[in-house]
Amino acid sequence: MPTANSLAEWLTTHQGQYLLAREQEYFDRSVADIFGFNALQLGLPQHDFLRASRMPMRATAAPEIGAQVLLEFEELPFETGSVDLALLPHVLEFRKHPHQILREIERMLRPEGHVIISGFNPLSLWGLRRAFGSKAGYPWCGNFIALPRLKDWLALLGFELVGGHFACYAPPMISRQWLQRCHFMEPAGNRWWAVCGGVYYLEAVKRVPGMRLIKPKWNQGLVGKLIPAAPKLNREVSQKNTDEQRDC
Repeated sequence: MPTANSLAEWLTTHQGQYLLAREQEYFDRSVADIFGFNALQLGLPQHDFLRASRMPMRATAAPEIGAQVLLEFEELPFETGSVDLALLPHVLEFRKHPHQILREIERMLRPEGHVIISGFNPLSLWGLRRAFGSKAGYPWCGNFIALPRLKDWLALLGFELVGGHFACYAPPMISRQWLQRCHFMEPAGNRWWAVCGGVYYLEAVKRVPGMRLIKPKWNQGLVGKLIPAAPKLNREVSQKNTDEQRDC
């Protein structure tokens, strides 16, 4: 079987269609309940993962023809704090500087904005296929990012995880018939070895720490002693000033 030269091309294969069905289902379910004005999908402009979003402005952006906005993921030409939702469908594992992309996402998102990331799980049957098989073609040429590592990156950038999911528990079979025969592994995997799905999804929210004034807790006993002494102190100061003027 010839190797795919792009992720979009691989998604047309039986393996890709198997993944794409679960990918579309998860994104449809997730974006429907996120509110705002501007939503952005980075990568895979051939597939509308924002179709269930209720936001009035939705756009796809990628460094390839077919996207509504042509750009490089490492330098996003969007105003700081201008986007409410960002989708990253398998973007990080196929770029040289994934952490820089996340920094740009953090800058671009408004406070309480959402980012949803999908990635191939190295601790799965799909990860074993990449580790011990040929790395030619997509998606095996990518650098699968371990989930704990991605969580650490998000935490360092001030994101809070609010959701996650695993999918694709069947082995990465080439044949459609064998993928269908392994369909029983989906509910079984989700129940018994949930963290070993071939693909993971993470949803995180950009948190911006605020400032709240803390009022001092006065010692009522000390205040009660100081207030009666204030008039006496004022009289003493006034008398001292009068004596100094008289001496002059």
